Amino acid sequence: MQIIETPLKDCWLIKNSLFHDERGYFLESFNHQKFSTATGWQGHFVQDNQSASTYGVVRGLHFQRGEYAQAKLVRVVHGRVLDVAVDLRPDSPSFGQSYCVELSDNNEYQLFVPRGFAHGFSVLSDKAVFFYKCDNYYNKPSEGGIHPFDTELAIDWQVPLSDAILSAKDVGAGSWADFVAGLQMPST
Repeated sequence: MQIIETPLKDCWLIKNSLFHDERGYFLESFNHQKFSTATGWQGHFVQDNQSASTYGVVRGLHFQRGEYAQAKLVRVVHGRVLDVAVDLRPDSPSFGQSYCVELSDNNEYQLFVPRGFAHGFSVLSDKAVFFYKCDNYYNKPSEGGIHPFDTELAIDWQVPLSDAILSAKDVGAGSWADFVAGLQMPST
């Protein structure tokens, strides 16, 4: 297992080792001790989620606010996606920056997305099964979103806009500028 720091502070790419034999392969998908030693992260995962989507589906950019913020460890069980993380932490040196990586059942990569990030993915294969661990429980009143095709963020989802399939929630999500404006405190 290789744990590689991405250009975004506290966001980590995990390249797993596959052990093949005549029966197939074995993969250790997560080891808390190895991960916490390499990254310093001391959290614990409390919820697992899985989704299935078809080509062109774009999910995100989603996040949870306040005490319900979530760190996620994401991977693809079947198919191929472009996974995207955006740093929403105003005090971070990577605030407003995004990181994109292809996750697939061929490369077995995983991405650790820390609390204070927005996350999303686009499906590049005919079908994809996406699995993720969360370190906090989902809370609907605390959910937030940024439109995935926001022009200021300018993320290349590797899916033409004409092929993109978004939920009504994602179509109605606010802009990056709206998110930033909501961070500013009124002057006194």
